[in-house]
Amino acid sequence: MKKIFVATLLMASGFAGNSQETFHSAVKIEFEKVVYVRQQYKELSPEWYEMAKNQLPEQSVNYYQFIGDTEKSFFKESKEAPVNPRSWYQPVADKNVVYNDFKAGKTITQKPVFEETFLMEDSLLKIKWKLTADTRTIAGYDCRKAVGFIDDTVAVFAFYTDELLMTGGPEGIHGLPGMILGVGVPRLHTTWFATKIEVNGVNTSTIIPATKGKKVDRKKMITALDDVLKNWGKHGRSMVLNFVI
Repeated sequence: MKKIFVATLLMASGFAGNSQETFHSAVKIEFEKVVYVRQQYKELSPEWYEMAKNQLPEQSVNYYQFIGDTEKSFFKESKEAPVNPRSWYQPVADKNVVYNDFKAGKTITQKPVFEETFLMEDSLLKIKWKLTADTRTIAGYDCRKAVGFIDDTVAVFAFYTDELLMTGGPEGIHGLPGMILGVGVPRLHTTWFATKIEVNGVNTSTIIPATKGKKVDRKKMITALDDVLKNWGKHGRSMVLNFVI
């Protein structure tokens, strides 16, 4: 009996050790952002969409890199997506450079908007999350689904894994008990999903905020965007939301 007990204890210790090795405190992730362009424009302006749909792509794809640990993260475009010169569509908010400081609860985000570049410094985006029982595997990691609301109005769904210990995600999305590997914003017809994840030898010394741009807080930036886009109607309001996230 004593031998069986010792053997069982050793096996349990081995399982515990293996389990601990699956948790990581620093990560480098490649994200793919997909905008379902025709769905987006059809909802914004059905009449205009019918005239312009042949000059619009079905979807637009952009590529980003996330580097982060349990205290801070950095998110930036990693590869430019080709743009069809014959298309009327131009990506929106595709050049954001996002630095999040989870310990201090703040973000510094560089947001190019037409001829202007804003450097927004403010608190982290406030998102009210509710966890669900749904699960999904993303880039080899088991993830749990959560549904959130920004400003109590903009719905966000996200998938996170607690094997990656940071609480960040793509763009300014954050606040779940693990790394967010998948995000969707139905109002924008846009998703972000991890395609490749590295956890060994991650260089976190590159996690530093951008410094160039007109310094504003979130409220001032939204006011400035409203002034620029007020004549665009519903389309303009949707574009503002792209820069808020």
